[in-house]
Amino acid sequence: MILKALRKNRLITIIYYKKGLLQTCKGCFNNLSLTEQMLFLKDEQQQIYSISLSSIKEIY
Repeated sequence: MILKALRKNRLITIIYYKKGLLQTCKGCFNNLSLTEQMLFLKDEQQQIYSISLSSIKEIY
């Protein structure tokens, strides 16, 4: 389900947990590291965010 959302080359929104708090990040898919189990997103300001796959609650 996560990979299906990442296949589309458009702006996505990810809701995830960080330090016990629910966070929202909006950006374009940058990279996926299966060995580290991390997803990397690039936002509108070209800043790259790393998100743990286990902390993701929803992608749309």
